[in-house]
Amino acid sequence: MKDYGPNEIRNIGLVSHQSVGKTTLAEAMLFSAGVTNRLGTIEDGSTTSDYRTDEIERKISISTSLAHFEWKDHKFNLVDMPGYLDFIGEVRCGLRVADLAVVLLDSVSGVEVGTEIVWEVLEENKTPRIFFVNHVDKEHSNFDKVMADVRDAYGNAIIAVHIPINQGEGFNAIIDLLRMKKITFQDDESGKYTQEDIPADFADKASELRNALIEKIAESDDEILEKYFEEGELSNEDIVRGLKAGIISKTIFPVLCGAAAKNVGTQLLMDFVSEYGPSPADLSPYPALDTKGGETKVEADADAEFSALVFKTLSEMHVGELSLIRVFSGTIKSGDDVANTTKGTNEKIGQIYALNGKNRNEIGVLKAGDIGALVKLKDTHTGNTLASKKKPVVFKPIKFPTPVVEVAVTPKSKGDEDKISTGLHTLTEIDPSFTVTIDPELRQTVIAGQGELHLAIIVQRLKERYGVEVEQKKPKIPYRETVTAKADERYRHKKQTGGAGQFAEVWMRIEPTPRGEGFSFESKVVGGAISSVFIPSIEKGVRQVMTEGAVAGYKIVDVKAIVYDGKEHPVDSKDIAFQIAGREVFKMAILHAKPILLEPIYTITVKCPEDYMGDVMGDLSGRRGKILGMEAQGRFQVVKAQVPLAELHNYSTSLRSMTQGRATYARELSHYDPVPKEIEAKVVAESKEEKEK
Repeated sequence: MKDYGPNEIRNIGLVSHQSVGKTTLAEAMLFSAGVTNRLGTIEDGSTTSDYRTDEIERKISISTSLAHFEWKDHKFNLVDMPGYLDFIGEVRCGLRVADLAVVLLDSVSGVEVGTEIVWEVLEENKTPRIFFVNHVDKEHSNFDKVMADVRDAYGNAIIAVHIPINQGEGFNAIIDLLRMKKITFQDDESGKYTQEDIPADFADKASELRNALIEKIAESDDEILEKYFEEGELSNEDIVRGLKAGIISKTIFPVLCGAAAKNVGTQLLMDFVSEYGPSPADLSPYPALDTKGGETKVEADADAEFSALVFKTLSEMHVGELSLIRVFSGTIKSGDDVANTTKGTNEKIGQIYALNGKNRNEIGVLKAGDIGALVKLKDTHTGNTLASKKKPVVFKPIKFPTPVVEVAVTPKSKGDEDKISTGLHTLTEIDPSFTVTIDPELRQTVIAGQGELHLAIIVQRLKERYGVEVEQKKPKIPYRETVTAKADERYRHKKQTGGAGQFAEVWMRIEPTPRGEGFSFESKVVGGAISSVFIPSIEKGVRQVMTEGAVAGYKIVDVKAIVYDGKEHPVDSKDIAFQIAGREVFKMAILHAKPILLEPIYTITVKCPEDYMGDVMGDLSGRRGKILGMEAQGRFQVVKAQVPLAELHNYSTSLRSMTQGRATYARELSHYDPVPKEIEAKVVAESKEEKEK
């Protein structure tokens, strides 16, 4: 492969709702470019991108994967990302380094909820994007309807570059509005095509759409617009300059079409990206931070100081960890010493690979704008920056979504605790959209992710790579205990066992404090009834109960304890005696202060098509949900509600089931509310039962 500069590289991210054909499109591109000698398929597990056993078994993409090829004097780096929303973390990794996103749309379904989610990430990253309407060979394919749908969702920047001629099962011809030719593809999946004049029955439509495209291109540049007004047409040079500028400024979102499984339209897409797609040089300079947190920029220049982002960590059998990197500036070679500026450590660079799925090709060097893989870095993970020690910069970290599903795990075999801990820790470094919490309060290890399938994959990888199996349970709910009334109690602790005894008497008053204020302790002892040296001992005893709970074993919150009197013995009073007395008097007071349980309430945001709103709202009501509001967002409705955490177990699965996979939700902790009495009684009874075991 020749040495490509930043002007000749195209870093393309393939994104969409699930099952719209990203991996098949990547396969068609690799085949068209001569990297592979046959079109692999999802069905027989032979695609370049989906090469892992779990992807082949489930017939879906699970991890972001890399591929590269040469096309018309350009190097393409393809980042193929999953469409299944459980793996949205992978999409955030891949889009962080793509200079252009190809957003695939289904020719029947148009804009779907996954398209919306991806669009939000693209907007956040300010990524230029084009659309590719796939599956135009499907029955009921309707390109015009999809165009109306996508324009309705994303505005007038949407403009057709292609229109299909014979949609449906026999689809093989496209009108290219830039060439103003009918392109007919061979039926042998070779991707080869012939050009001819546009048929008379399509001439008016093509002319009208071509004019709309040229007008849109002219609007992207004042100089080109002036020329267009004077001459009524644009030269090829103006079209290239204006269209490229419009894509970069996101004032133009071109729409192309094809059928990736038949390799129809793939080569036109590749031609379009090589001619009009932004290069790393076009988007340079890239924003970064200096070591003091100040804003700076890096140039896509192979001779500049080196800087790169590790956007994904892969763990491959027989290889170990591979760090996928995008070089933003400078050059990196095997043997270089660089800084991990995120962690303040150093790394010695070993082998450098170009990847095509699982196939690795050692290249020894990566230059500005390019993407590749480093092997076995000592302490570098997803989201870390590698940079030259002379000019250490840091790229902003990749932002991952908050997990929406939790499950508690315990080892099936005794003695596997350390293996599980190591395995889970490594898996979170590979996939930061998955988290592990060892909860000392609930005495559980809780794993959390973006959906049930996400967690199932984690558990499967734990078994395959670390040889450990876990049992999964519903996580305990972190209830809280509090009081609703004042109470006043006295307690005397007296113990005599020969020699020095123990004595302490404590008088205590407790009262509720406003929600969220936590715990406060005060001494109003006067006249030396209890020496000041013993007051901290009483507080220590009280704090033990605060952690252990007095009603159902949950942490106590929002209470004030006031010690106002007591007694001590000149010989037998000591620290431990007052700790015990403080603990017992506080327990007694809690039980007489009308204690209640509080439960965590989460604010959830559900996005779904309007057709399913009734089912979603009804289901939320059944989960003790309180609807906060609704708003339209394109073709989707967004519902905000507050729902107890106890009612959210398996919610993502239920939501997908009732909306045929077309809804998503996000959640965050809002506050704690009192538990309804009948549920509280059940929780207290379960807690007592557990203690008695």
